[in-house]
Amino acid sequence: MEIGIIGAGLIGGTLARRLGALGHRVVVANSRGPETHDESLASAPGVTPGTAAQAADHDLVIVSVPTKAVPDLPGAFAGKIVVDTNNYYPSRDGQIAEIDAGTPSSRWAADHLAGARVVKAFNSINWRQLGDAGQPAGTPGRIALPVAGDDAEAKRVVSELIDALGFDVVDAGPLDESWRQEPGTPVYGADADANGARTALAAAAR
Repeated sequence: MEIGIIGAGLIGGTLARRLGALGHRVVVANSRGPETHDESLASAPGVTPGTAAQAADHDLVIVSVPTKAVPDLPGAFAGKIVVDTNNYYPSRDGQIAEIDAGTPSSRWAADHLAGARVVKAFNSINWRQLGDAGQPAGTPGRIALPVAGDDAEAKRVVSELIDALGFDVVDAGPLDESWRQEPGTPVYGADADANGARTALAAAAR
């Protein structure tokens, strides 16, 4: 696949390297310009540094930026699969009234990416585990990642990528249920297997 990644931090950079190693063609952007990428990322197999607009010009776009930056992302996202890996941290993002009032951060993001087929994924796992802890399908104790979204086909595409990266997938429901995998919930950072992840999602409370 041809994949754009906006955000070259710990999660975005890890995904770029891992997806490139799987044979996908990845354009990755940071906030400072393509010439400023770390050399180890810029030279990784399958990875090409680009601008945010270039990364957004893909049918599948992974967004891994501070939540507050989502409304300012360049490009048109209507019809595209957008994977939201973000977590809302008021200490970094400032207070966002809608999220503070109970709107899941991914729903808030979707509201600012008109027409995007938003899927919440990769936000509940540490970047080191994302990079190193993948296992073949069927491995006992294989870490499961929750995936939330309203578009069944978009969730299927993202779930196939997650499986190829070495993780099981647990359907966490529609995007409005994505709060169950946000920071502070039982599944966040738990590295649970599929059964454990389902139990953790069900146990989440506001």
